[in-house]
Amino acid sequence: MKFVSCNHNGRVLAGLWLDTAVLDLAAAARLAAAHPSADQMPTSADPGRAFESVLAIIRGGDAALHAVRRLADRQAEFPSALLPSTAVQLLAPIPAPVRNIFCVGRNYLDHVKEGYAKAGTEVKLPAVPQFFTKSTGAVNSPYGDVRLDERLTKLLDYEVELAVVIGRSGRDIARERAEEHIFGYTVANDFTARDLQRRHEQWFKGKSLDTTCPLGPWIVDRGSLGELSNLELTLTVNGEERQRARVAQMIFDVPAIIASLSAGMTLEAGDIIATGTPAGVGYAMTPSRALANGDLVVAAIDRIGELRNRVVAVAS
Repeated sequence: MKFVSCNHNGRVLAGLWLDTAVLDLAAAARLAAAHPSADQMPTSADPGRAFESVLAIIRGGDAALHAVRRLADRQAEFPSALLPSTAVQLLAPIPAPVRNIFCVGRNYLDHVKEGYAKAGTEVKLPAVPQFFTKSTGAVNSPYGDVRLDERLTKLLDYEVELAVVIGRSGRDIARERAEEHIFGYTVANDFTARDLQRRHEQWFKGKSLDTTCPLGPWIVDRGSLGELSNLELTLTVNGEERQRARVAQMIFDVPAIIASLSAGMTLEAGDIIATGTPAGVGYAMTPSRALANGDLVVAAIDRIGELRNRVVAVAS
């Protein structure tokens, strides 16, 4: 299933993406409660409330997922809850995360190598995942413009990444149990101001400018996606391929990342973890190639979807 957050006539709703239509889950839940089937929806004062946001659905756990599947099975009974996909504007699947986006740096071998080659220093692989965060204010929609403020950065870069959405809270999660804590997966593009990274001598500022974390276009639930290792990540700039790799090339796989991050620290339902980017970033090229006004950046992961973001310079 593909879970989306979208704007329809000024109302933000949670839905299931059905290619030509979006099933408004809150509206469908209310209609289902008014016309119950043998598999009765949970009763409440407002049966749609638990489906009014993707975050609420994630927090609802297995019961919410089961209810959504029942709504999907009965979708033909709720024509008024089926919206043409052309009539909605997709937002980030979780438009306003409660906490910063967790990120893993240097998690693909070739990306590590290109960084050290650019610096002219000996390659040193990370012994443990290297974590940092992006501000919640950086979150952008899958097709939103990315701001380029040349007063702040002259080396804006891209990074296509597989993002994991936590579905069950937990601390000290064993890697063998990590999958049980995953709700699903989405695509992230970790736009980065490389010169700000260097100037501030840490990653947070250069990673957290407004609009620099497009997410989406939806979250594919864990049960629908299956095996991750063969997922292919690609990124193009104005049609020119810059990045291509498979998830299997990660230095630390998803279970290892969750186990390491959750050690002594509670992960919460709705947390988002971006798992690192492969080789091909702009700053590592010779000479470095910065993104410019008007560039179209397309970041994609097969079996999930793609982000299409235009770089737009802001007036100085």
